[in-house]
Amino acid sequence: MSDNLEHSFVKQLQENQNIIHKICRLYTNGDDAHKDLFQEITIQLWKAFPKFRGESKFSTWAYRVALNTAITLYRKTKRSINTIEFEGRQHFLNDVEYDYEEEEQLKLMYKAVYQLNDIEKALIFMYLEDKDYQEISETLGISEVNARVKMNRIKGKLKKILNPLGV
Repeated sequence: MSDNLEHSFVKQLQENQNIIHKICRLYTNGDDAHKDLFQEITIQLWKAFPKFRGESKFSTWAYRVALNTAITLYRKTKRSINTIEFEGRQHFLNDVEYDYEEEEQLKLMYKAVYQLNDIEKALIFMYLEDKDYQEISETLGISEVNARVKMNRIKGKLKKILNPLGV
């Protein structure tokens, strides 16, 4: 891989690493699992980057790769992760601290979201990130109408979950 391509990847990853942290937060419990999933998503992004054609924004593409990686890994009962050589080069990203001391409302929301299935989690995550239904449908590989219908159903589920909690 050329130095230019590597530099572009590292720059894009650094600008969009919060996306990956948020997905890791949705699909893991605990620091170690979060770090493992973050690493695996980064590896999958690295492996797929040469095939990134730029037909969508990097963030949209990263969402798709990250969500697919998270869903695939945590559906499997065995968690053996194959790693690849990072071409013997060290790349340093400025680590952005992820704040685990979320407000009480956010904790309740995560508790409710954990009760959703994998696709519903991905959809609500992108919705809360203010992604439009076109980008959500492209990322998840479903129609825009299907994304809207699923979102309305998820909102109903979340209301049922959160109402007994007084939210």
